[in-house]
Amino acid sequence: MCARCCNLKRVRRAINITRGSVLCASVEEAASAIARGRGLMGREALAPGAGLLIGSGPLLPMLWIHTFFMRFPIDLVFLGRSGRIIRLMPAVKPWRLTAPVLGAHSVLELEAGAAQRAATRAGDEVRFEDIA
Repeated sequence: MCARCCNLKRVRRAINITRGSVLCASVEEAASAIARGRGLMGREALAPGAGLLIGSGPLLPMLWIHTFFMRFPIDLVFLGRSGRIIRLMPAVKPWRLTAPVLGAHSVLELEAGAAQRAATRAGDEVRFEDIA
């Protein structure tokens, strides 16, 4: 059975393998164009340890994002295709538009302060692991 055709959610976590820390304990993936466009809009908050990965699928890479219609600040972790962090943007407030991040393939959106708590920096490598 696969998560895509059976509507099962695959539960993953993001590990900063450079620092040996858990960057995000529960990663939701926005793989479809609709899910990518919606992102975190309309949510009251992001639970501690939760995150949203946008752009890891076969669609065009994520070079920039917006925080329009959001209600809370988030940390943005722009990742290259290999999982290396290209740029960190801490505590991005609602109603912002980021500049393009060249070389970015996906964006991990986290609760504000999560990247700092995990001692994460640009250049670190992130790996996503399935959890049971």
